[in-house]
Amino acid sequence: MPPPAPEQISADFVWSDPRPVIVTRRVTINHLAMKKKNDLQHQVNEAILACQDKQADNLTVLELEKDSGAFTDYFVMCSGTNPRQIQAIADAVDERLEALGLRVTHSEGYKQAEWVLLDYVDFVVHIFSEKARQFYDLERLWKSAKRLDPAEFLPKPKPRKLAVAKSATTKAAPPKPKRKKA
Repeated sequence: MPPPAPEQISADFVWSDPRPVIVTRRVTINHLAMKKKNDLQHQVNEAILACQDKQADNLTVLELEKDSGAFTDYFVMCSGTNPRQIQAIADAVDERLEALGLRVTHSEGYKQAEWVLLDYVDFVVHIFSEKARQFYDLERLWKSAKRLDPAEFLPKPKPRKLAVAKSATTKAAPPKPKRKKA
């Protein structure tokens, strides 16, 4: 759109080209989206680690597709062997994520401890008894979701720095003379 003619501009209106602002906004939005994704992956990783700390069985992560009508990005699913362990896993997840400043939005099933659901909006943690997991079979219901290995959420190890070799100016000790056998 060309700038308006000078006679059409009021005294308090200053014409500026909006394109640089749009580009700046796009960069900012992309940067924020990337940061949000990294934060989300870190949060999911913390939930996974909390489950592993309490010896959860059958740990699975499903990445739900945007166009599948999904209301969240990830399901973190695991099983416990008894009600106490299921509650302990739920408590560990809640404590670990609360330490990051993330509070559970909605939870269900804690008292019965057959299927505990912890909703963190961007991801949902499901903690099942073995019997409930087989009965509800969420993996089958969400078969269009991509199965991820929980190890994919672990932070990448930073490359180690190699030890610097001794400089050429440092002289090595002379070799010890060999003893002759008599």
